[in-house]
Amino acid sequence: MGSLIEINDTLQITKEQGFPSELDIESHLLNPYAAESFTGRVFEFTNKPNIRVYQSPPVRNFLVENKNGKWIYWGLIHVVEVVHNSDRTTSGKFEIIYIYTPDEMRKAHDLIDRNDDTRYFI
Repeated sequence: MGSLIEINDTLQITKEQGFPSELDIESHLLNPYAAESFTGRVFEFTNKPNIRVYQSPPVRNFLVENKNGKWIYWGLIHVVEVVHNSDRTTSGKFEIIYIYTPDEMRKAHDLIDRNDDTRYFI
């Protein structure tokens, strides 16, 4: 008998799972957001498949929007709460600590991920 727990440094979620609706890629590319605009705000995510463990503050996690299977690296977060649900999903809360500039977003996939199947920026 065993168990499967995934250790993550990336919170990759869809809008349906709780990716902040305030973060819109088209708006950000035209007029970049600043993390200071989100200071003190706590965001929630739900129904992340499997039991997952995230880095605890003060260690950062990457925030990634899954948009139709393509990953947009938005910046850095602190995961401040994790709940493991009986249906083997993970939910939790996070704070935004840094938002990438559009140039940093375009470079992040190459530096962090390198999976052509999930590349958003071409």
